[in-house]
Amino acid sequence: MGFSELFFIAIGLSMDAFAVAVCKGLAMPRLRVGHAALIALFFGGFQAAMPLVGWAVGEQFAHFALSYAHWIAFALLAFVGGKMILDARAGDDGGDAGGDAGSDGDAGSGGQPASPFTFDLKEILLLAVATSIDALAVGVSFAFLQVNIAPAVTFIGCTTFCLSFAGVAIGHFFGARWERPATLVGGIVLVIIGFKILFEGLV
Repeated sequence: MGFSELFFIAIGLSMDAFAVAVCKGLAMPRLRVGHAALIALFFGGFQAAMPLVGWAVGEQFAHFALSYAHWIAFALLAFVGGKMILDARAGDDGGDAGGDAGSDGDAGSGGQPASPFTFDLKEILLLAVATSIDALAVGVSFAFLQVNIAPAVTFIGCTTFCLSFAGVAIGHFFGARWERPATLVGGIVLVIIGFKILFEGLV
């Protein structure tokens, strides 16, 4: 397998992670490099780990796992996306009580945060797993093609890291002024991505 083929595989595998990173960036009231780097590290790490697992365990186990992979990814993305939608709606319901006091800061009435955004490592972990499950199949194909696995998964992980970091920054750039609506949109996008993965796995 040549570099160009590996490059396009890495880009393809990174697209779901990039889209989810954009969704997380949309809801950030301020861009923190540490948070963006941690999100990118989770996404890139799992995107590298999944092909390695697929390559290591071989066709038998991977075939069993892949039979349910799309359902697992759908469930995780639907759960996280649904939570974001509920958080955004809850923020809208309580957002009028404090008037405009918190409209341009991090706190609303009573000193409570104005933004529904929370940096939840468990949520990031679920998203990283959900967006990387499809890479198991790539790992199995690597085993059959006798690909040099170490540089391949390293390249995939680094590509996903870079795109995910950029995705968080892009999402924040467009969403920082509309935090609650952006969170709502981000949750809807996650659910849509979940349905896309489920549909692709069923057809």
